[in-house]
Amino acid sequence: MPTRLPSLPAHPRILVYTPVEGDRYPPFLRRALPGARFLFCRSPAEVLRKMPEAEVVFGYRVPAEAFAAARRLRLIQAMSAGVDGFLRSPLPAGVPLCRAVGVFEDRMAEYTLAYLLAVSQGVPRVLAQQAAHRWSPFVPQYLQGRLLGIAGYGAIGRLVGRKARALGMRVWGLRRTGGRASGAERIFRMEEMEVFLRSLDFLVVLLPLTPETRGLIGRRALRAMRRSAWLMNIGRGPVVDEAALLHALDRGWIAGAVLDVFAEEPIPPDHPFWRHPKVIVTPHIAGAAFPEREVAVLVENLRRLRSRRPLRGLVRPTRGY
Repeated sequence: MPTRLPSLPAHPRILVYTPVEGDRYPPFLRRALPGARFLFCRSPAEVLRKMPEAEVVFGYRVPAEAFAAARRLRLIQAMSAGVDGFLRSPLPAGVPLCRAVGVFEDRMAEYTLAYLLAVSQGVPRVLAQQAAHRWSPFVPQYLQGRLLGIAGYGAIGRLVGRKARALGMRVWGLRRTGGRASGAERIFRMEEMEVFLRSLDFLVVLLPLTPETRGLIGRRALRAMRRSAWLMNIGRGPVVDEAALLHALDRGWIAGAVLDVFAEEPIPPDHPFWRHPKVIVTPHIAGAAFPEREVAVLVENLRRLRSRRPLRGLVRPTRGY
């Protein structure tokens, strides 16, 4: 646990902010935490104004500058699995930051399977042919026996791997510590990344964004991949060097990319990804909001904080997750 802070009141003031589907949270929060005083914010300006009152922050993309006004915080609970935005903020010393765990695994695994099947069955090609009124039969590929590499083999990665194996795929994993992990034929350390990449049919990127992973999937990594391989990024946008990816796609280093996260969101209307024939763009929906589960994590951590028990999803700032 971080530095000991004054105890949390029985009915804390909870600042709630997310620019995405914020109206979905109040019913779940009020039902789960009767008596709590909620400081619902609809804009960054409201966050700045209400932050001095807050004892708990529950949010996503909370403006970094707001934390300079925090005086009473006891807990920061992210609505998201990724917390790099929070870690770029001047957080109050000793206040625990927790990420949402056990929330997004099912949805992200389902998204991954959907696009693995779409790519292997040639769905983009079929849609293009339909739009052109062109009847042109082809032989689709199949997932049975193909090799899926999961960069970031944590809780989400393990579930993705389990579902992929149910379709007959083989699974390799990449993670910081290497070692063994259930469900993967092989686990590679970060320094073995190029060896990991060389044999893959599909690469799914689930890595957190840290100083070590920013731009990790760049020209060197993409050059190591097979020309028939597809990349899918559903973790953090800046882990993939977007300029390097465009270079690789234009030169045929890899077959294509499914991208749900980006360095800048939303991507501008003139971004090359929109019109690139080898790219499928989705608007950050792989881990779509799941308010009831996110609220359940908050409630559990409030209980744990009061009883001085270890918090779920406690972030280690030196690691970045």
